[in-house]
Amino acid sequence: MVIDVEQEKREIINRYRKLLRKAKPILKDGDARQIKKAFTMALEAHKDMRRKSGEPYIFHPLAVAQICVEEIGLGTTSIISALLHDVVEDTDIELSDIERMFGKKVTRIIDGLTKVSGVFEFGTSQQAENFRKMLFTLSEDVRVILIKLADRLHNMRTLESMPRNKQLKVASETIYLYAPLAHRLGLNAIKSELEDLYLRFTDRAVYDSIVRNIDDTRASRNKFIKQFVQPIREELDRHKINYEIKGRPKSIFSIWNKMRKQNIPFEEVYDLFAVRIIIDTPLENEKALCWQVYSIVTDFYTPNPDRLRDWISTPKANGYESLHTTVMAKNGQWVEVQIRTKRMDDIAEKGYAAHWKYKETAAAHESNLEKWLIKVRDTLQQNDHSALDFVNDFRGNLFSEEVFVFTPKGELKTLPYGATALDFAFEIHTQVGSKCIGAKVNNKLVPINYILKNGDQIEILTSQKQKPHEDWLRFVVSSKAKSRIKDVLKEDKKKIAEDGKEILLRKLNQMKIDSSQLIIEQMREYFNAPSHLDLYYRIGKGIITVADIKRFKEYKPKSPLKTRPNIRVADAKTIEQEITKIKGRYEDILLIGEDMDVVDYKLAKCCTPIPGDDVFGFVTVNEGIKIHRTTCPNAAELLANHGNRVVKAKWTSQHEVAFLTGLKVRGTDRVGLINDVSKIISEELKVNMSSMSFFTDSGIFEGEIMLYVHDTRHLEQLINKLEQVEGVVKVSRFDSKSLE
Repeated sequence: MVIDVEQEKREIINRYRKLLRKAKPILKDGDARQIKKAFTMALEAHKDMRRKSGEPYIFHPLAVAQICVEEIGLGTTSIISALLHDVVEDTDIELSDIERMFGKKVTRIIDGLTKVSGVFEFGTSQQAENFRKMLFTLSEDVRVILIKLADRLHNMRTLESMPRNKQLKVASETIYLYAPLAHRLGLNAIKSELEDLYLRFTDRAVYDSIVRNIDDTRASRNKFIKQFVQPIREELDRHKINYEIKGRPKSIFSIWNKMRKQNIPFEEVYDLFAVRIIIDTPLENEKALCWQVYSIVTDFYTPNPDRLRDWISTPKANGYESLHTTVMAKNGQWVEVQIRTKRMDDIAEKGYAAHWKYKETAAAHESNLEKWLIKVRDTLQQNDHSALDFVNDFRGNLFSEEVFVFTPKGELKTLPYGATALDFAFEIHTQVGSKCIGAKVNNKLVPINYILKNGDQIEILTSQKQKPHEDWLRFVVSSKAKSRIKDVLKEDKKKIAEDGKEILLRKLNQMKIDSSQLIIEQMREYFNAPSHLDLYYRIGKGIITVADIKRFKEYKPKSPLKTRPNIRVADAKTIEQEITKIKGRYEDILLIGEDMDVVDYKLAKCCTPIPGDDVFGFVTVNEGIKIHRTTCPNAAELLANHGNRVVKAKWTSQHEVAFLTGLKVRGTDRVGLINDVSKIISEELKVNMSSMSFFTDSGIFEGEIMLYVHDTRHLEQLINKLEQVEGVVKVSRFDSKSLE
């Protein structure tokens, strides 16, 4: 490829000027000079680097800075940090150089954006470590996370040029951590785009079909919206209200989510769009005017009383304020109407950054976000568990909707949806949580695992004799409660393990066995304990008895050669090499790894892949390579937390091998229906069934069939045939959702 250097230089300058034009309204004296200095430094540092797409690397920092200004509304410090966000990680420039030229604030932000270097032990996750480090800086300066989201958004927009396994890893990490984080910080537009891009790169066929359907229905949708808002417009004009009305389709991802969760085709997703009424009014009139507009809408259309959401009186924890109602249009279709002010809309689209803009006028409004940031700081200070535990706990609290409850004195507390009385106890204080034996909710006695409802008033009952149990982890959802319970259990476990270690050393001494590191390691393997601490703990608890220790004396460890297939590998590359050395099955049909070798694998039970499915290989700790579908319910978590253990995998169909998969059949019941279904399966298409269960209720039947098919083509043929049976309304494939 011939590169036109002059043209590239012109393009770089054009993009830089475009950035300055967008930033102009916010620049103060001297800002443009600082931005130029950062741009020059980044340009020089990245001058010999190119992205996978072949374009100059500097396009990336420029694009990230552009997103910060244009789509998030950030200022000069963030522009400088965005331009320099990769220099410490990818070039010779040190943090000290940046501090000398741009000061402490920029340095701290860039440090938070620079990935954690160093080696990670097996079972931890580099992505999780990076995420935790980024959040440490977030708790000091929220701009770190906003720039990181801009960086991620640009990477997702340019993911096309990446290899397939990298696309899966980055997309899964995005849906697992970054989209929820954007949601939590109120960046609605960015959250929706990240979700849509995730779907585009993990399931292109589904993404394209939804886009096509949205385009095909656009004209009729616009016509419908026009008719729907006509009477509302006239009434708002009559009241001289300053407003704007937008009709916007749901995001591709949310349509897909609905289709998947409710198992319905695109045509049956009724709330494909929402009508948004944005009014311009001073802060003190906001609430009254929003309710006045609600009253106008419901004069023309009947509202669904179960679907009224008032986030103006109690904003969401991410600061989101709006009034939502679902009303019945004249053609019998439900339409969601969102009513909000210009300020609320700004905050809904631009999130946290927009809060600062309104800070003077609306101190109360951002207190929820402030509270959330305080919680993040709290979680980080508490957390001495593994980074993976931390990320999973943090995720759990990122997206859950909230439940609002009251203390006996009437103080409002916000907890994650699904929180229990025990969560509430830990929210008040660790000591209260640790001693909790039950609660009184609205003056009625309830157990500690009672799930809180909005508006509950709770009084916690305690006892000095009570202490946390392992079971408690099942009763709590908030990361604060989980981490405090784990801390107490850890302390207990340590004490028992210390006793266990003493018992073991005494016993080995009596048996005249040297208590060297090697012997302890062999014992750990013999008793199948994940760690030394665990081995000592089991001895201390009496799970491993003195008799068991005596039996160990006769144990002869296997030679390293024999145990090779069970080597605990740290990444996918090593296991590919290991398995290729010892492989014996050349006749199989799944090709794995960079060199597309034939190696041993197992099919994951959580998504039962079959030939023809889009799949990836995942290196497990002790079961070799497991094959998952890219649409597997657990894929996002595996790929997001352990991207370094993912290997490419691709089917080549050359053998008639049968794979177990499941079909759900629904329809109207009639005599002989089951017979017709099983006839098609076993006689016409000669498919073996492993199980079949049907049940009927008021003339509607539902059935689940487990059967063996060769590949996705074979499965489609079977589904088409079954759908032609009289009475059958819908046939769909299903996965078992359990994590192995």
